Amino acid sequence: MAHGLFLELLILLASSLAVLSLCYPLRISPILGYILVGLLIGPGGLGWISRPESVAQLAEFGVVFLLFSLGLEFALPRMRAMRRLVLGIGLGQVALTLAVFGGIALSLGISWTTSGVLAAALALSSTAVVSRELTRNHQLHQRFGQIAVAVLLFQDLASVFFLAILPSLGGSGDAVVSSLLWTVAKSMALLGGLLVVGPRVLPPLFSGVARTRIEELFVLAVLVVILAAAALTQLMGLSMALGAFMAGMLLGESHFRHQIEAEIRPFRDVLLGIFFVAVGMLIQPAQLAAQLHWVLLLTLGFMVIKGALVAGLSRLMGESRRTALLAAVALAQGGEFGFALLTLGGAYGAISSTQQSLLFSSIMLSMMATPMLLNAAPRWTRRVERAPDGPADTAFLAEASKEPHVILCGFGRVGQAIARFLQREQIPYIAIDSDTLRVREALVAGESVLFGDSRQRSLLRKAGLMHARLLVIAFNNDKDALRILEEVRPLRPDLPVLVRTSDDRHWEALQAAGATGIVPETLESSLMLVSHVLELLGVPSDRVQEHIQQARHERYRLLHGYLHGERSKLADARGNPLEVVHPVVLPDTAHAVNHRLGDLRLDQIGVRVQALRRGSVTGQDPSDDVHLKANDTLVLLGTASQLERAEQRLLGG
Repeated sequence: MAHGLFLELLILLASSLAVLSLCYPLRISPILGYILVGLLIGPGGLGWISRPESVAQLAEFGVVFLLFSLGLEFALPRMRAMRRLVLGIGLGQVALTLAVFGGIALSLGISWTTSGVLAAALALSSTAVVSRELTRNHQLHQRFGQIAVAVLLFQDLASVFFLAILPSLGGSGDAVVSSLLWTVAKSMALLGGLLVVGPRVLPPLFSGVARTRIEELFVLAVLVVILAAAALTQLMGLSMALGAFMAGMLLGESHFRHQIEAEIRPFRDVLLGIFFVAVGMLIQPAQLAAQLHWVLLLTLGFMVIKGALVAGLSRLMGESRRTALLAAVALAQGGEFGFALLTLGGAYGAISSTQQSLLFSSIMLSMMATPMLLNAAPRWTRRVERAPDGPADTAFLAEASKEPHVILCGFGRVGQAIARFLQREQIPYIAIDSDTLRVREALVAGESVLFGDSRQRSLLRKAGLMHARLLVIAFNNDKDALRILEEVRPLRPDLPVLVRTSDDRHWEALQAAGATGIVPETLESSLMLVSHVLELLGVPSDRVQEHIQQARHERYRLLHGYLHGERSKLADARGNPLEVVHPVVLPDTAHAVNHRLGDLRLDQIGVRVQALRRGSVTGQDPSDDVHLKANDTLVLLGTASQLERAEQRLLGG
């Protein structure tokens, strides 16, 4: 049995790896990729995993970690700032959607318990898909994007409540009502207790763990807190996800929040992926094919109704027609919490497997359609209302890209540092970055940033390549830098391009590709430290600058290589050999004695002679005409294999 579970887990992870490797280049949501994996390997597909329940318990932890992450991001100040949209449109949308979908289900003869689960699942939209697409399309800070974020925030909070009351839906009639009231009372009591105890226990705990500087201990502490909170709520008859959310909310206000989030992200992503694989296993392709017309009808129906409710509420709140329609398109789909509710609802007997499969398929189809709808919506909604819908980020960027400006490929720490100095000099710039969260935060801060891959020629054109004064490749990836240069040079052979690298291993390739300037950060940091050392020792500033400029002019040759020790690495993280310095003493019997240095042809091996030491005198960069003598020491620079060949030639010929 244990061996079978191990094999099934291996199949699950290997299949996920294969499918997700295709999803990212095709820009398919990872959530949909995981669902397709489950559909493929589950009982309704190839049947590689015949018992979905074998991974169901592991999959439930994905929801636990997702809710913990949500708790970390939950902030009362943010809620207060957006209270008009959150409580106005967000609360109204959830309440009306529950009423409308619940009423439709009841009119079809479905029990009120099942109707409630179905309505709650369809009321929730996809935070993952919507936030990613709004950021990708630079729509996050348009008015409809703000409405979408506010509604999603309320939906996330509502999903916590829905997950908390699910265990109470096993009965019927008055028993269920009293059970719901008892669940709410227990939840409030638990929240109150955690708010009192948590701030007194958790900060000292994590402070003590952090002082040990043991990474494993910090990770274990985070996992113990998450699982302990989940176990506590489960013992009280509540959802494990509720306990995880409360634990995250308590830790979200601490200064450990970002470290905690970074530590749990791998666990959350993998476990959440397993959860969506389990969701895909519950979809029966044969049943889906037989009910395809019902799936399409249900998808179209709930998206139209849900969108109409969002549009109507937005208009009641005084929004323009175009803003209301765009918000409706953004929020019409189902979401990941809908999958969670349906899965747990099936586990508690509140919904049948046939109903699960039908709604899973509809929600998945709606999520797949959302990126296309969001891309097309701005064009066809312009016919509804000619007036522009507030200051759009894309319009601002389009205008800025027509003026002389700087393009920053990469908006990490280096890119942002460059941007700050450009702002001081009032030099316009447009940055390109592929980190969704970073772009979202940058847009909030008013930065001119595009989301996407800097290697794409179309995106470089959108950033105003034809009008740019300078292009800076501010991230450290030589392969991608070469790709960007290949895209830029045919269009702008005159454009200065500055490239950041870790060292100068690919100097020739980058220069051949058209780099105007190359800044190897490791060597530049060494030069900066050298300049400080010399100035503190009283060397005149002009002489220090002369040394620095000479080192740059000679392509940092003086800094190449180092004397390795027992703990030194002879290769970088990618396996490329590093250059090191190695002295070779010539005994009386050495082949090189009485030979000209140039006759030994060490440069053909790829080795450079940095210095020649004879007695107490050391000469840098010796001439090829120098005759070598016994007991001379040659200081060589090259990789380990090159140095080995050079030493053999010097000693043995």
